[in-house]
Amino acid sequence: MENILKKYFGYETFRPLQKEIIERVLMGNDSVVLMPTGGGKSLCFQLPALILEGVAIVISPLISLMKDQVDSLVANGISADFINSSLTPQKNAEVMERASTGKLKIIYIAPERLGVPGFEDFLHALCINVIAIDEAHCISQWGHDFRPEYRNLTVLRENFPGVPIIALTATATEEVRVDIVKQLSLENPKMFISSFNRPNLSYEVLPKKDSFASILNLVREHKNSSIIIYCFSRNDTEAMVGKLKSYGFSAAAYHAGLNAKTRKENQEKFIKDEVGIIVATIAFGMGIDKPDVRLVIHHSLPKSIEGYYQETGRAGRDGLPAKCVLFFSYADKFKQDYFINNIKDYDEREKAQENLNQVLNYGNLNSCRRKFLLNYFNEDYQEENCGNCDKCVGKSATNSNSGLPSFLSGVKNTLAQQVDIENEDYDKTLFEKLKILRTQEAQRLHVPPYVVFGDRALIQMAKDMPETPEDFLEIYGVADRKLEQFGRQFMKVIRDHTENL
Repeated sequence: MENILKKYFGYETFRPLQKEIIERVLMGNDSVVLMPTGGGKSLCFQLPALILEGVAIVISPLISLMKDQVDSLVANGISADFINSSLTPQKNAEVMERASTGKLKIIYIAPERLGVPGFEDFLHALCINVIAIDEAHCISQWGHDFRPEYRNLTVLRENFPGVPIIALTATATEEVRVDIVKQLSLENPKMFISSFNRPNLSYEVLPKKDSFASILNLVREHKNSSIIIYCFSRNDTEAMVGKLKSYGFSAAAYHAGLNAKTRKENQEKFIKDEVGIIVATIAFGMGIDKPDVRLVIHHSLPKSIEGYYQETGRAGRDGLPAKCVLFFSYADKFKQDYFINNIKDYDEREKAQENLNQVLNYGNLNSCRRKFLLNYFNEDYQEENCGNCDKCVGKSATNSNSGLPSFLSGVKNTLAQQVDIENEDYDKTLFEKLKILRTQEAQRLHVPPYVVFGDRALIQMAKDMPETPEDFLEIYGVADRKLEQFGRQFMKVIRDHTENL
């Protein structure tokens, strides 16, 4: 297991729970995995797929997420592909042919695909070694993101006896966990619950008055970074994009009112770092695997704590510091109330109201925000002071340039600071040169820059300056395939740079 981890993924050690989960899959048993965004869920089915004979089937609700994951796998030298509605029937048939002849190890499909006539027959003809259900909370009507098409998955356990099923999600309350097991008819599943704590994320709530001035300060503070801003409606989204553009920022909208082509183009630009800020409606899920989002802003109230946790979880997936800011206003509560009061089903309406009340409680907190979020997911957080939310650090420190609370300036002993200290001595000029090369390589291969290397890898290169293949393999996330594909070019930039020092 450790050899495959290094050979294909470039990691020396497993993260918490990964090894135990993989061992359970290898034994052929069902599992439910709750792991925060960026916690390493995908490896729990990708690695056993490489060990076991046959092919892994991964069910994912978002086409863009499938493409991201497949691009990353292929970049690591793993034969993977996807089957979904974005491809022509001919292309889907080609992928199915490759799978049938044993040329693929991992196939991603959308849940709707199981309802396509003849598709289940195709699956039965394969040697399936594991079925992974990503975003498994979508199967539960008690979750924040119920998808009716996920009910297609209720027959999997019966139709594929003996194949281990692994259900994975970043967010699920106790009620949703029980429902996942019930809906999927899992057999004696083991529940793996990782800590929901994301210590690299800072949490802050600001009053919504004069919010755009505050947003300008925040995006200036995170210039040249990837930023997501969530808004209440399509109109709010478009207005925010227009304002940001008028101040010279590169921004694009993402909501259900745009046609599919524009939505896809805007998302691709964001993923490929061609646009710095994506502004999206809260109701519209964004399936992105982008690890280097440094700021997530909620310009209006989310519908639930689960939704909020999921959306803020798109920040800092690479483990480096990132900021999550919520603009709080009771006017937004009244907007949400209007929609809640129009829900006809009594139980559903009560649940929606309860979810909104929890969000209001979060906004009105006088105590640690991290503790509140973790308690919501039944995790007992023992620390008196998390050191990385506005309530724990206090708002006494202000940024003289912006007039905004700069609560991180007072933070002591947080992961955010530790990361900064750890990387203080990396060569910033070399880092920028490596970023330019990364962009060029990504454009040549038509993949997002982070598929080539994440920021964490580039920071380590700019610190350790590897000039031999052996040293290059020591970089975080560098495996054999990436050394072979990119090592020569990146080591040349490092060598040229050091010679000119």
